[in-house]
Amino acid sequence: MARRPTLAPQPWMIAEPTRAVMAALAPGGEARFVGGSVRDALAGRKRIGDVDIATPSPPERAMELLAAANIRAIPTGIEHGTITAVLGDAHFEITTLRRDVRTFGRHAEVAFTDDWREDASRRDFTMNAMSLTAAGELFDYFGGEADLAAGRVRFVGEASARVREDVLRILRFFRFHAHYGKGAPDGEALAAASAAAALVPDLSGERVWAELQRILCAPDPAAALALMEGAGVLAHVLPYRRTEGAGVTRLAALAEVEAAEGLADTPDAVRRLAAVLRADADAAAETAARLKLSRADRERLDRLVRRGASVAPDMSAAEARREVYRSGADLFRDLALLSWAGEQAEARDRHSRRDASAAFSALLEAAHGFAPPVFPLSGKNAQAMGLAPGPAMGRALAAVENWWIERDFRAGRDELLARLEEEIRKG
Repeated sequence: MARRPTLAPQPWMIAEPTRAVMAALAPGGEARFVGGSVRDALAGRKRIGDVDIATPSPPERAMELLAAANIRAIPTGIEHGTITAVLGDAHFEITTLRRDVRTFGRHAEVAFTDDWREDASRRDFTMNAMSLTAAGELFDYFGGEADLAAGRVRFVGEASARVREDVLRILRFFRFHAHYGKGAPDGEALAAASAAAALVPDLSGERVWAELQRILCAPDPAAALALMEGAGVLAHVLPYRRTEGAGVTRLAALAEVEAAEGLADTPDAVRRLAAVLRADADAAAETAARLKLSRADRERLDRLVRRGASVAPDMSAAEARREVYRSGADLFRDLALLSWAGEQAEARDRHSRRDASAAFSALLEAAHGFAPPVFPLSGKNAQAMGLAPGPAMGRALAAVENWWIERDFRAGRDELLARLEEEIRKG
């Protein structure tokens, strides 16, 4: 169950705020690190996220211990045994050991305990059920370390029972397999997810999007979605996706072109979602409504879905600059990447050898190096020529600006003033 020592001291373990919190909690019984920090440290990952701690002390006692050490404690979920310790910029979620009395989906009626194994048995996957002392001693009650090393995402206990407790665990299974899995998924877990797939629509859109974002941002998101599609889950998550297999193929191509452009370390969930959806406004609107996207993400998804194949590989550098000026550099980049991915996916479907990668890469480079200039004229210039504010002024200035854009922004101020005077004369 435990090995001594398991893990050499990590920077996050020996950081001064961490040591202070662990020392403050010690009089109430041994506190341990739990959750993602333990899993990721054992996996050798350099980036460790939140540091969560478990303690046998009841939450009120834990708050007293922290206060005695001059550490601020916030009762963020004290009725469920959770408080937050704040020390400078560092935050630690501290939870009292618990056992389930009754479960209600994501929530449960709990009782506090001092039994570490009983607390670990509440967690979803074996790789999330490990705990680690401040000295680096690992407690692994369900074989999580071996599963993590093997890339096997396995439920603690009976998979179907754990899914029935909380349907969100279906999506969490695919998310963890996408980020930690190796080879074929655990058969029992996959069967449980597939059997309960029809329950996914009962989940709130916010919870589904929170998990789907992480799946889409996995190193190989297409493999994860293909697995979900084969298990009958994806149809309940994204009913407005492209025809079966096509969205996955396009997503795989997008991940490849992102990597070619050095964007693999900064994946974008909304852009990747656009690659999977049908190319029509209704698909974007229905998906955004189901996932409860923010207004900004909803509008962005709509633009990407409707215009996703609008950048042609034979577009000239001047045309690319015009599009950047009109749409913005970020939108042009996204549209170019989606268009590139579409070309790649279609070429594979046709078994074509055509590769437009060099053309798209050149367009992206040209756009990246272009700083859109500011249109030199304003209403004051039109007024100085005798034109009163109103629709006619707007039309005249817009005509001159379009003329300037079409000439690749080369015309100087004097030429633009002359052009404006001409537009005014034409009425």
